[in-house]
Amino acid sequence: MRSPYTCSKAFTDFPCCHRQWRHKGHCRFVHGYSRSFTFWFAATHLDEHGFVVDFSSLDPLRRQLAEQFDHTFLVNHDDPLLAEWQRLHHLGALDLRVLENVGMEATAKLVWGWANALLRRRNQGRCCCWKVEARENDSNRACYEQCPDWYDGV
Repeated sequence: MRSPYTCSKAFTDFPCCHRQWRHKGHCRFVHGYSRSFTFWFAATHLDEHGFVVDFSSLDPLRRQLAEQFDHTFLVNHDDPLLAEWQRLHHLGALDLRVLENVGMEATAKLVWGWANALLRRRNQGRCCCWKVEARENDSNRACYEQCPDWYDGV
């Protein structure tokens, strides 16, 4: 990344639960975390306010994170109990979200895409999200790092 300007923004405390049904250990059981995310942004030049990214303009991203992760139950699309989770969702026992992969690495990539979709629409390539850290807790975290191909600063 050659961009001269960078900044980061954290969004914290999205309590949810998930399970890794293929895992042979305890991760195959439903368990929960309070997920948090840090987004790193880069810009070729600052905007008219002197910002890489105006943090107040990221509210749509915060709302998307809350919709996906706040008090929800995440499962993989191929979970063998998916029909049961869907039944419990329809009964109002849980708020189901079906993902390709509920792991933190895949989650980091997913929300990286959300951030870049927002920035690309709004800033015409001036800035991008080049890294996301997704945290389950203070000990467990995963990152996804890549500049999107449309970014001018690559």
